Amino acid sequence: MDHVSTAEQLVRDRFPDARAAFLAGSVLTERRTPRSDLDIVVLLSGPPAPCRESLIHEGWPVELFVQTEADWHRFVERETALRRSPLLAMCAEGLLLSDADGIGASLQAEARRRWAAGPPAASESELEDRRYALTDTLDDLAGCDDPLERTYLVAHLLARASELALLAGGHWLGGGKWLSRRLADADAGLHKRLTVAAAAAMSGADGTADSGGTAESDDAARRFADVVREVLEATGGAYWAGYRRG
Repeated sequence: MDHVSTAEQLVRDRFPDARAAFLAGSVLTERRTPRSDLDIVVLLSGPPAPCRESLIHEGWPVELFVQTEADWHRFVERETALRRSPLLAMCAEGLLLSDADGIGASLQAEARRRWAAGPPAASESELEDRRYALTDTLDDLAGCDDPLERTYLVAHLLARASELALLAGGHWLGGGKWLSRRLADADAGLHKRLTVAAAAAMSGADGTADSGGTAESDDAARRFADVVREVLEATGGAYWAGYRRG
């Protein structure tokens, strides 16, 4: 529990008047690695909030998210509208380190309620826009014979297909490793099929980055495209001809 005691001491030293503080992130889970950082949300009554700071403390990389209560609500509303709220997740799933006046427990209860409720539903037009973009990029992939360009197309399709599956299912979005984790939590089977196929399409059948143009790498790209089409079919199908926006 060195990470917890280190976070507690940092908050006491840097923010002796903190109303509340949360420790969050991978450091609290089995996914913790030697490079995991301490994500700490700190609630103050005023300046220096709001601010964000990265630092090294006692050998630990630390990300500080310093806010007032009003800042917290403002950030949560903005992130919720984007269907991606790291702040809600940190406070809902994190460890309450300190709580001087009850605000920490109150915000954690609110965060857990809102996180469990899920993000706002995606509109039909947004889903159509995303289906159109996936369909268009799949056509680009089908016609691509440049292995380096193919890597970018596959990476783009992997992220956008994951997002479409999450949005259609009413799940929160995420970025980077958190996009992977959100999809794995929502649909472990799809997550595995999509990421395994993407890795094969990027590397080629022989595991090298320059094997594009061979029958094996073309087949790997087609198998990946088939999984992306699974996502499309589950959300209304491919959509290109007839698409129009004012």
